[in-house]
Amino acid sequence: MDAVFWIVLGVVLAVAEIFTATLFLIMFAVGAFAAAGAAALGAPVAVQAVVFAVVSALTVLAARPTIQRHRRSAVESGETPFGVEAIEGSTALVLETVDADRGMVKIDGEMWSARSYDATQAFAPGDRVQVIQVRGAVALVWRDDSIIGQLPEVER
Repeated sequence: MDAVFWIVLGVVLAVAEIFTATLFLIMFAVGAFAAAGAAALGAPVAVQAVVFAVVSALTVLAARPTIQRHRRSAVESGETPFGVEAIEGSTALVLETVDADRGMVKIDGEMWSARSYDATQAFAPGDRVQVIQVRGAVALVWRDDSIIGQLPEVER
């Protein structure tokens, strides 16, 4: 009977993890399944509780630092950014007028839907802008006059 309790608790924690996506409850689910194993071997309830606590704590101590390290962005961890992180902060060429509702830019040879980061700004085709943020498949851009001096003569 004790083993069933621990299995049910483990399943409930694992299902709850699906809704939280923090990878924290799953560690306690592992402890519950270990306690179920102890119960199946005939251990008393006190030993089962200790097994649950120890396995859960060891799982947290072992896995949490790795999970936290991978949750940080590449910029925060000092690694080379890739994907969306690499696009944010880069310059883009306006292909179609960009305003608060629509627009198209070229970023590193790829065409992106774009919107003005500041709803009061609009950018004409040929303007250079900076990508401030990426939301889904839309780049939010802003005019950065400092990038004009950084562009090679051919691109101005």
